[in-house]
Amino acid sequence: MEFDVVIVGAGPSGLAAACRLMQQARQAERALDVCVVEKGSEVGAHILSGAIFETRALDELFPDWAERGAPLNTPVQRDATYLLRSATKAHRLPHALVPKSMHNTGDGITRYVASAGDLCRWLAEQAEALGVDVLPGFAAQHSIIENGRVAGIVTGDMGIAADGTPTDNYAPGMELRARYTLFAEGSRGHLGQQLIRHFALDAGCDPQHYATGLKELWEVPAEQHKPGLVLHGAGWPLSGSTHGGWFLYHADHGQVLVGLIVDLSYQNPWISPFDEFQRMKHHPLLARHLAGGERIAYGARALTKGGFNSLPKMTFPGGLLLGCNAGTLNFAKIKGLHTAMKSGMIAAESVFEALAAGDEGGRELTDFTRRWQASWAYAELSESASFGPAIHRYGTVLGGAYNFINQLVGGRLPNVHDTATDPGSLKPADAFSPIDYPAPDGKLSFDKPSSVFLSNTHHEENQPSHLKLVDADLPIRHTLPKYAEPAQRYCPTGVYEIVENANGDKQVQINFQNCIHCKTCDIKEPSHNIIWTAPEGGGGPNYPNM
Repeated sequence: MEFDVVIVGAGPSGLAAACRLMQQARQAERALDVCVVEKGSEVGAHILSGAIFETRALDELFPDWAERGAPLNTPVQRDATYLLRSATKAHRLPHALVPKSMHNTGDGITRYVASAGDLCRWLAEQAEALGVDVLPGFAAQHSIIENGRVAGIVTGDMGIAADGTPTDNYAPGMELRARYTLFAEGSRGHLGQQLIRHFALDAGCDPQHYATGLKELWEVPAEQHKPGLVLHGAGWPLSGSTHGGWFLYHADHGQVLVGLIVDLSYQNPWISPFDEFQRMKHHPLLARHLAGGERIAYGARALTKGGFNSLPKMTFPGGLLLGCNAGTLNFAKIKGLHTAMKSGMIAAESVFEALAAGDEGGRELTDFTRRWQASWAYAELSESASFGPAIHRYGTVLGGAYNFINQLVGGRLPNVHDTATDPGSLKPADAFSPIDYPAPDGKLSFDKPSSVFLSNTHHEENQPSHLKLVDADLPIRHTLPKYAEPAQRYCPTGVYEIVENANGDKQVQINFQNCIHCKTCDIKEPSHNIIWTAPEGGGGPNYPNM
């Protein structure tokens, strides 16, 4: 199948690009074939974010978004930041001492407690109304690279049995060819990673950095629901070299969103982000918002948080790398939807201008770089270049102080770089003591199996595992004795287990059916021995309004 433009991923950047392309085509009265390929069973099924949403990009894309029924119903009303000093103590930080990039009220800008999944579903409706072909349930498996340029993608075969043979439901993958292909897969997209390596897009950049974000959706009693209340915090239960922070937002319809972000630069292999999240909810500051409520959804997803210093080149012959696939999240704001959307809109303008001029495709759109570097999104990321690196290098308190002062003086302090890598930061297990996490109580804290159930995750069991070990013996030979096999703990759904066979020999068991596509294993594995590939389209989590 041939298109003018193929977009991989129905997230904020991909859908914003699709909408902007078709808006320009209508204005110019020009025919344009645009296709969006999404591996989730539906648009929004794999979308997970906090999220506090700034409407700046949406205001530009659809100025009448409110009249169109965009799912933005809960403006932020109150904003507070806390430092958790222990399992029972908390200190509220004065608003004046919180870096201004983290303020969500008091600056004249209206922000919304939003569901990124619902926002993407709405954007997909707008795109389809404009004439975009949106194809959920199709996983982009490979890029087509011919004569040094990207010429489209190949979707994965359907109906392949675990032994590699076709089943009765077999359907071959499709070649979706395009004059330009936009890769908007989200954080750690597997095709994006291949393209970064193939075209050396990260040459001269700091190593990319990531975090794992875990999130739950709760329904709480009406008397304790406070729509528009936004809480952020740091400190307990994370300590030492383990950085991160938590959030708790009161959304609409009696719902509370709670989550923990754990930087994947942590050193201690005994850390379990899932269990840190579960015990965090028992802190009195958070527990009072959840007590008596019901947990109705769970999920986890990697965040690309290296920021400006880690941002790769986003152009290559025949295509562009967009949004979180490139790393446009502004971690200083803990927001990335608006910058991702803006990158997609700029991409659409560069692509359309080229096509309208008679371009047959395949060249490198250097005009995108000029437009991107002149945008408010690029300026926003540039201003926050040192935010994440400062915390990594100096710790949460000193790094936070650096960022506060740097924002106060208009970003004139020296740029801080972090040249360590997330998997390379892990230290041997014998340098630390194992962590005795408390058992879940079934009221505020829960186990992994019940959490996987709430993610609505499904993969056909009779299919090849999409999680590949480069060296099948390495986990037992090396990673287990040196690092106590951290995959057992950093995976938020229990995909990786060490089991003994009938002979008493240990081996790794990969429960790929539990995978929620968070990409943590692809990032944190210290020997780079795990490779994440796309499973059969339509598999994975089926998140509601996450």
